[in-house]
Amino acid sequence: MGAFLEGLAIFLCRQAYRSSGKATAEGIDLEFERSGVRCLVAVKSGPNWANSSQIKRMRENFRQAAIIYRQGNKFRQIVCVNGCCYGKQPARSEDKGDYLKLCGQRFWEYITGDEEIYKRIIEPIGDKARERNEAFLCQFEIVLETFVGEFRSQFCGAHGSIDWEKLVEFSSGKPA
Repeated sequence: MGAFLEGLAIFLCRQAYRSSGKATAEGIDLEFERSGVRCLVAVKSGPNWANSSQIKRMRENFRQAAIIYRQGNKFRQIVCVNGCCYGKQPARSEDKGDYLKLCGQRFWEYITGDEEIYKRIIEPIGDKARERNEAFLCQFEIVLETFVGEFRSQFCGAHGSIDWEKLVEFSSGKPA
């Protein structure tokens, strides 16, 4: 779903701001210009996506991208955004100093200028999730059937009862 949401964000932003959309800088998923400000966005599924080292890496990616843009003197003001496709972030804690963390409605509004877009995109997202879920379940059933068949042939008797001694020997016995 992450790739789908990132693609959707790029598409919607491209439509709203006539931007090229996809970024070229490492770790930046989306870039666009809004009122003379260059916006650099790292798109994430939800607000709790990272540990401290991943956050540190994102900050470094933002810093490097901003340096590159400023060297060209093309953009004086650059805003970096950790954009989360769902979730909520209290407004008082959106400003992280060197970047903004915008979640859910605030993120979608930021990249499109439309405060209601987050409601209108839910149906296509649901359709995509349902499609992926069905494909996953089909593959899961195939793997499960294969696993159960192998387990039965190796560790079950004629009537399907588990041969515990054989199973314990396989999982914990000395290597051959």
